[in-house]
Amino acid sequence: MPAEIYIDGASAGNPGPSGIGIFIKYNGKAESFSIPLGSMSNHEAEFSALIEGMKICVEKGLRTVSFRTDSQVVDRAANAGFAKNPAFQHFIKEMIELQSNFDLFFIKWIPSKENQVADQLARKAIHLSKG
Repeated sequence: MPAEIYIDGASAGNPGPSGIGIFIKYNGKAESFSIPLGSMSNHEAEFSALIEGMKICVEKGLRTVSFRTDSQVVDRAANAGFAKNPAFQHFIKEMIELQSNFDLFFIKWIPSKENQVADQLARKAIHLSKG
């Protein structure tokens, strides 16, 4: 059974104080993460959520992962392995490097209403970054 990872990034302003939310379900467990990021664009926060989610999975030794995002930009770029926008290239490079840690890696777009837990965690992280 693959681990399910719900990710979201949020920014208060574009760019502005940002945060990410990561919700992981695996082996009958569920874990939540709210991570403040500092100032960045909403898309950068979304990509950061994917990268940080992948790093957490690597740390936990999860080898089969299925990510869910409500960001079509992240979904398309991750599945294609590239992004047209040069500002996202370093995220794609890091994502490809991290993928080598997994036996199976999936990412799928879901509607925002199905990603509310990760969204709430990301919004909480914005408030943590404002301190």
